[in-house]
Amino acid sequence: MREEEKHIIEEEAGGEPLPKEPKKEWRLRINYRLITQNLPFILFLAVIALIYIANSHLAEKKVRKINKLSREIKELKWEYLSVKSELMFRSKLSEVSKAVEPLGLKELSTPPQRIEVKAPEEAQ
Repeated sequence: MREEEKHIIEEEAGGEPLPKEPKKEWRLRINYRLITQNLPFILFLAVIALIYIANSHLAEKKVRKINKLSREIKELKWEYLSVKSELMFRSKLSEVSKAVEPLGLKELSTPPQRIEVKAPEEAQ
């Protein structure tokens, strides 16, 4: 598009070629004025970067804590199951009788008998 415009301008000038414009170098030019004008935006970006870093650190910390607690839960569950099975084993009649034998207690060989007391009848 630019070349077409140059060609049209050359024709209007009588066919004489236009003097070439020096190319502008596009380099990053940082000066005091540019920095002071954009200082609030630069500070905003810095604060956003700090918040982003802090947020990622907190997230990693929470993930580590969650993993630690899940491992602890698994260990406690295993301990619960082993204690439960040990209790069920020790509460069997044969195991209880073995445990109380040194105390002189023995298992009954006859079933227990029920004793019923009759209430005295009232005078009529």
